[in-house]
Amino acid sequence: MKIAILGRKKDTTNYENYVKRLSQIPVSTLNPVEITNCQALILPGGGDITPAFFGEHNNGSKDIDTELDILQFQALEYALQKNIPILGICKGMQLINVAFGGTLIQDMPATSAFHRYIEKDQYHITHILEGSVLHKLYGKEAYVNSAHHQCVNALGKELVPIQWCPQDNCIEAIIHEQLPILGVQWHPERLNKSLTPIGGESLLELFLAWVNI
Repeated sequence: MKIAILGRKKDTTNYENYVKRLSQIPVSTLNPVEITNCQALILPGGGDITPAFFGEHNNGSKDIDTELDILQFQALEYALQKNIPILGICKGMQLINVAFGGTLIQDMPATSAFHRYIEKDQYHITHILEGSVLHKLYGKEAYVNSAHHQCVNALGKELVPIQWCPQDNCIEAIIHEQLPILGVQWHPERLNKSLTPIGGESLLELFLAWVNI
């Protein structure tokens, strides 16, 4: 199975290795059209989304790559047209939210200490919605890794929060009500097994099970 990763090659190594761990074929690309030759799409982590895409001026966003944003939005649209499952990770989840009309908090308050580390993961507890797909995988709580200073503000249309951080109510996962779209704010591709009992592979297995449903 070919899994498209829409990102710059220099930034996609972790995601490629993540896909390979389940013996699938990663296709890192900046060409949205290539999505149509793949069976699933991963929108990876990265810098911040250009605030104009959710109707705001810059108020704390940084490491912006507008060209990449446009290509990722186009890839998401191709995937929607072909009913290709979409997994968004960190920035990827935020991009899904914006694509469906949602907004972001551009710079989380200093009190959100668990989420202000951009280069180093911070592990923390999260709560999971009972009966959700993540609840079936991990139970009612999961210890996950965060490395971001932005988060979902207003939810996009037909997106449902299914995981959140109890310390600051930051949304940690969303799912679409009808379409095969899942987003997580944390990083399943680089979970440290010595720091958390959960594994990222089970999340990827769930996502890939959506192919051809």
